[in-house]
Amino acid sequence: MSKVVYITGGTKGIGFGIAEVLLKNGHRVAISGRKQEDVDKAVSELRKNSNEVFGVSSDVRKFEDEQKAVEHVAAHFGKVDVIIANAGLGIFGSVDELSVEDWNAMIETNLTGCFYTLKASVEELKKSEGYYITIASLAGTNFFENGAGYNASKFGVVGFTQAAMIDLRKYNIKASTIMPGSVATYFNGNVPSDKDDWKIQPEDIGHLILDMLNMNPRMLPSKIEIRPSQVKK
Repeated sequence: MSKVVYITGGTKGIGFGIAEVLLKNGHRVAISGRKQEDVDKAVSELRKNSNEVFGVSSDVRKFEDEQKAVEHVAAHFGKVDVIIANAGLGIFGSVDELSVEDWNAMIETNLTGCFYTLKASVEELKKSEGYYITIASLAGTNFFENGAGYNASKFGVVGFTQAAMIDLRKYNIKASTIMPGSVATYFNGNVPSDKDDWKIQPEDIGHLILDMLNMNPRMLPSKIEIRPSQVKK
């Protein structure tokens, strides 16, 4: 059955890959990004797969932006079934050198943004008995050098989503967090190339979410860790 899916940070990387797969499989998709020109470009590319795509500009660090984004999506498609809180960024450095601005950027985008997106959409999800999915990271359970800010934000996303799952079950709303390892995107200055063939590809996350949406409704994969099956080249 076709679902209406809203993906934050959907103009590139994992979010764009998810949108492509869902559109190709008959779902209706809305994406958001901070810059309208990026949203317009991504929507134009996604329309090669399906015309059932809609774009809206929104900064997940601003609750009012997410409220308006969800309102626009619901007005355009008539409902909202699935929220994918994907928007995120990573800034890495020793904790004694990490700036206040960089810390706040990660916490506000990666963690607070997930809360704002859910808060803005929860009444729509109650109506549709929908699904809330966050894109966390293996960094949400595995700490590493120079990762204090990023680890804090992703550990927070994992904990937030798991607690939200318990809160939302009484409304027949599912909540899951996906924790990818290395993904072939532009994250942290990487430029995807043939050397990234060993990594998880953005569309792989899309196929995972497609499987989640097709699962028997009795089942809830609350936390999913995924990592490359191959060793780094």
